[in-house]
Amino acid sequence: QVHLVESGGGLVQAGGSLRLSCVASRSIFSIDVVGWYRQAPGKQRELVASMTNGGRATYADSVKGRFTISGDYAKNTVYLEASDLTPEDTAVYYCNAQIVVVTIEGSNKLEYWGQGTQVTVSS
Repeated sequence: QVHLVESGGGLVQAGGSLRLSCVASRSIFSIDVVGWYRQAPGKQRELVASMTNGGRATYADSVKGRFTISGDYAKNTVYLEASDLTPEDTAVYYCNAQIVVVTIEGSNKLEYWGQGTQVTVSS
């Protein structure tokens, strides 16, 4: 079981920046993949950025060059730094953790979600 708590959302103007934080209830060394997703009103939840515990990061095309995912292992915290924000970035942002448990019978993926933090970008 992993409990995730996001913070850092708020109202910003277009062109502004913010940093979202996700605090995990356990060491992120034990989490195979951490990530940030977002869901805008009336739209499907989409992947924004993810990072393996080996440090490999993946970004959605819409945020490449503007968003950066990082982790602080000592603080059990994952960050999403967002810059040059536009109204299209407005959404609820969710922290996600994936843990793969491997047994002789196969593998099982465990997935956990935070409660979300609202990001609103005004024009």
